[in-house]
Amino acid sequence: MSADADSAVAEAASQLPQQGICFVLVFVPETLDPDAVASGLGKHLPQTLAFGCSTGGQITPDGYADNALLLVAFPREHFRCSSMLMAPLKPLSIEDTAIAAKTLAHRFQTTAGWRRFAITIADGLSKQEDTLIAALEAGLGEIPVFGGSAGNGLSFDVTHVLHGGQFHQNAALLIIVETDLLFQGVEFDHFAPTDRQLVVTEARPEDRIVSEINGAVAAEEYARLIGYEVADLSPRVFAENPVLVRNLDNWHVRAIQEVLDDGALTFLSAIENGLVLTLGQGQDIIATMDSALDVAGPRGEVPHFVLGFDCVLRRLEIEQKQLGTEASAVLRNRRVLGFNTYGEQHGGVHVNQTFVGIAFFSSGHRIDL
Repeated sequence: MSADADSAVAEAASQLPQQGICFVLVFVPETLDPDAVASGLGKHLPQTLAFGCSTGGQITPDGYADNALLLVAFPREHFRCSSMLMAPLKPLSIEDTAIAAKTLAHRFQTTAGWRRFAITIADGLSKQEDTLIAALEAGLGEIPVFGGSAGNGLSFDVTHVLHGGQFHQNAALLIIVETDLLFQGVEFDHFAPTDRQLVVTEARPEDRIVSEINGAVAAEEYARLIGYEVADLSPRVFAENPVLVRNLDNWHVRAIQEVLDDGALTFLSAIENGLVLTLGQGQDIIATMDSALDVAGPRGEVPHFVLGFDCVLRRLEIEQKQLGTEASAVLRNRRVLGFNTYGEQHGGVHVNQTFVGIAFFSSGHRIDL
């Protein structure tokens, strides 16, 4: 890929159909300036609706990539869409967001025999995704929502969301998509709970900061429980030693982002006082990925493709274990396209270190999510 944004857009756009596109999803590497990409899209795809974000990495037809500008086209023959931008995202009103989403769905005329799902992409540093997905689920009712938080490599400094020909900060987009294709949700991680628990005894939920765990300084207690020194804590250690939260019969990862100077821990998902966390233990990440992506339509057909939102911390663990080639082979064989996120949304919940996706089939039989 060219290091020049305009050339990169021109190269990617040249590989798309010349007509018949409903919209494209645009996933931008940290090596390209988002505003320059937006300018290139306006120049090389002036009549095409484009949505997307900056990313923690891309999932291309060849597997994982860091410096690829990825454009995924959705043909008008099989897709229709309606969208809105939510900005500023912080502060976010659950009631107003739910009403706006419901209104958008109401005004989007239905097509007989077609089915709907929604995609949301949010500023990955807004700390609003938990509230956002709850509001969208409330407003959209039976329309399933899938999404990912925008990223920027492993910088965790600034992220961007593309809507209306521009990239925005402190924003989120919602796309309601209607299709005559069958689709099936895919969600998985590779962790099982252990018997070691951590109770949040002091936190600032609005900032996702935990100061105390089990009555002790958060970083010190977490490090003690996993057998590390505080000085050795890093994104790699956090990725391999996650904490889980139980929701009914399901376990969700609440990823740790970093250690602050005072020993507090910042998280990438909602945290509150009194929350009981459980240390997770990793399973075989490649085998889990391959098995979970082994989905089929009602006639046994493989997906046309899978749109994937895959946590950047999963990618980090894969790279630390030098399993990138194997992981890319799985993604390539399972026809996955998408990006590495700062968090994932599905089923009304914002999670981390999880793969969330939508598998599309051309069969004429319906699949319930």
